[in-house]
Amino acid sequence: MFQKDLEAHVRQVDSYLAQLFSGNGILIESMNYSLAAGGKRIRPVLALAAAKAVGGDEESILPAACALELIHTYSLIHDDLPAMDNDDYRRGRLSNHKAFGVGQAILAGDALLTYAFELLAQSITGVTPERQLRVIREVAQAAGPEGMVGGQVLDLAAEEKDLALAELERVHRLKTGAMLVVSARLGAILAGGTEEKIEALTNYAQAIGLAFQIRDDILDLEGDSKSLGKPAQSDIRQHKATYPSLMGIEGAKAEFMNKTDEAHAALETLGERSGFLHDLADYIAQRKY
Repeated sequence: MFQKDLEAHVRQVDSYLAQLFSGNGILIESMNYSLAAGGKRIRPVLALAAAKAVGGDEESILPAACALELIHTYSLIHDDLPAMDNDDYRRGRLSNHKAFGVGQAILAGDALLTYAFELLAQSITGVTPERQLRVIREVAQAAGPEGMVGGQVLDLAAEEKDLALAELERVHRLKTGAMLVVSARLGAILAGGTEEKIEALTNYAQAIGLAFQIRDDILDLEGDSKSLGKPAQSDIRQHKATYPSLMGIEGAKAEFMNKTDEAHAALETLGERSGFLHDLADYIAQRKY
């Protein structure tokens, strides 16, 4: 049942993204190249599921949810650049800068990021301006220096350095976790969730955010390039601190399961509407790429 629901959500997101940018020109081509590359669509799916968990209408917040995928895609394009992670492949095919050039990749990322806020500012039936403004502010914070970009800065600064576990967790709470947390909060806020429910979903998303990153670290070590869609063991080659490098592979797996359990516990107050979110936490735990 979960897999069927997940696939339906992903199709819903993919269909919306496919009609966003039309026309000719290298900018549109490069934006669509990365947007259409697939991916798990975890952020918009999480937003839609959070809206449902608080009793809201998923369909009405679809544009706002998809804005999160635009921001995520921009971040991947920029992360792959030679000055950042310097990855030639993403999701099994050439990175944007390898297909279109570095300058064009930068501009495609810039365009996706700015258009995301155009989507977030669209009128949503039944949503007050106050709630919408709150979401726009929170997404900007999560994507900016207090969130994802700040985490990327810390990540770059940490290369070739020995990090303590608390420092590594801070990097990932910002770099990966901030956008996952705001995805859950976006869905809950726009759908009119109470502060108690928003807080429960925040705790859930914080837990799966760290679980997601720990799983990434484990897969980078144990996975293969074909399954991952990018070179395996890239963290080792770039001398990056990871959960396995600091805790050992078994310690990382144990911490990963602890975070998954925390995610499940955070949903207790949401009742039966949170079934999909429970399954999503398990899906992250079992994923192979």
